[in-house]
Amino acid sequence: MNKTIVIGSRGSDLALWQANHVKAKLAAIGLESEIKIIKTQGDNFFNLSFSKLEGKGFFTKELEDELLQGHIDLAVHSHKDLPTESPEGLTIAAVSEREDPTELLIILKDCVDVSLQFSVRYNAIVGTSSNRRKAQFRSLRPDVEFEELRGNVPTRIQKLRDGDFHAIILAKAGVHRLGLDLSEFHVEEIDPVEMVPAPAQGVLALQTRANDAELIKLLQQIHNKEVAETISVERKVLNMFDGGCHMPLGVYCKKEDGQFEVWTSKATDDSDFPERLFLRTRNSEGLAEQIVDHYTKEKNIVKSLFISRELSEDSFFLRSLEKFNLDIEDRSLIRTFPIINTFDSYILKKVDWIFFNSKNGVENFFKLEPVIPKKVKIGVMGRGSENELRHFNRIPDFVGESGDIREVAESLLPLVQGQTILFPQAKDSLRTIQVQLADRISSIDLPVYETVKEKEIGQSSADILVFTSPSNVEAYLSNDNVIYVNQKVVAIGKSTGNKLEEFGYTNYVIPYSPDEIGLSEAVYGLL
Repeated sequence: MNKTIVIGSRGSDLALWQANHVKAKLAAIGLESEIKIIKTQGDNFFNLSFSKLEGKGFFTKELEDELLQGHIDLAVHSHKDLPTESPEGLTIAAVSEREDPTELLIILKDCVDVSLQFSVRYNAIVGTSSNRRKAQFRSLRPDVEFEELRGNVPTRIQKLRDGDFHAIILAKAGVHRLGLDLSEFHVEEIDPVEMVPAPAQGVLALQTRANDAELIKLLQQIHNKEVAETISVERKVLNMFDGGCHMPLGVYCKKEDGQFEVWTSKATDDSDFPERLFLRTRNSEGLAEQIVDHYTKEKNIVKSLFISRELSEDSFFLRSLEKFNLDIEDRSLIRTFPIINTFDSYILKKVDWIFFNSKNGVENFFKLEPVIPKKVKIGVMGRGSENELRHFNRIPDFVGESGDIREVAESLLPLVQGQTILFPQAKDSLRTIQVQLADRISSIDLPVYETVKEKEIGQSSADILVFTSPSNVEAYLSNDNVIYVNQKVVAIGKSTGNKLEEFGYTNYVIPYSPDEIGLSEAVYGLL
């Protein structure tokens, strides 16, 4: 191509970063380009909620008009801002690599309370204009109030600095791209598995005229096919729900070990408790249809659920099931008892890490009032253990999110290799993670509690059985109980599944993450 490619962009710092990023990519393949700034309708509406703007072309229409009129050759968009159908005569010719789709909760330092999930104070005012973020955040922290937040990224951060909010939620991608210094704030990262991002969040869309065959062919050199494959699932779900960015819908797809993993969170409005779904499959064909079908089909087959854990009224899992009117039987089949009253804190000077496999481990260890040296880091298995740790005003340095301890061990290994880890655990612990990391760490086992089977354990006839630990499986099935053929089974964690298999039961579901969000997703998938 002999001519200079004209790139159309909005004038915000972030939009210009995106345009310059594409310009550099073009230069790397020998193409010259220049940037033309175009003002959009969205730049004029500073006082309207994004729910009234996003998904309706307010940030893209003028760019698309310039393309159609031939005044520019290429428009660079944040892909999540685009309607799912391109205007006639235009096409998405290429997509970029995907920036981390994690959300950031940015908190004023005098509004921090690490004992609470996400570390923002009770009854905080959080700034965001995204219905998706509101619905998901409120489901985890129902005490929080939300107020509208508009403007470009630096403007939003300045509003927080000025005290308009106690905290604000921003996409990590925008903050990272602009290289902003947030050291004056307390920042919590909310993983996309925990707060499901908008479809195509973190991806740039390169839009051209559909008949510009030469440019489209050249852009294939910077087109990311892997990203295109995953976000096509996300965007198709959005399209099938006929929703714009104002819909409280999060869809996140990634490809791991040849399999597509998709998380979906959907609510009717920002005050509705979102329905969470996780699917894993080797073929993306028909995956979006499968997701939408699950949300739209009648859910009247499952009437009852048993879970081997007592649930509190504010339990995320319990609240996630309220709209389905299930008869829920929640009772633990075991009791835990502390087995030591004190221990030599000198041992903590010898370790680099403390790792907790369970909430019980956290609770019973901290009852001993340990004095933990500042250098010692803490890891936990799952967000349930993380939240228990927060009750003791501690934030973990590592959270194992997978229900498979082998995957957690693989994630933890680069951080702990060659170091010494203390494992406060049950007396009869399976020591799975120690076995997985054998010869690559030094481990110290510290039994802090034991489990005892309840005397009275009855058979459950519930449609879904949820077993929360190997000990609960052992207690249930060693008591002459059985799992009926028509009962669906959920096992939290691979070790719980392994215990089921010891008793001859192989048909069970393991949540992606060993916490109440993962459990909610797994059970919703069975409804």
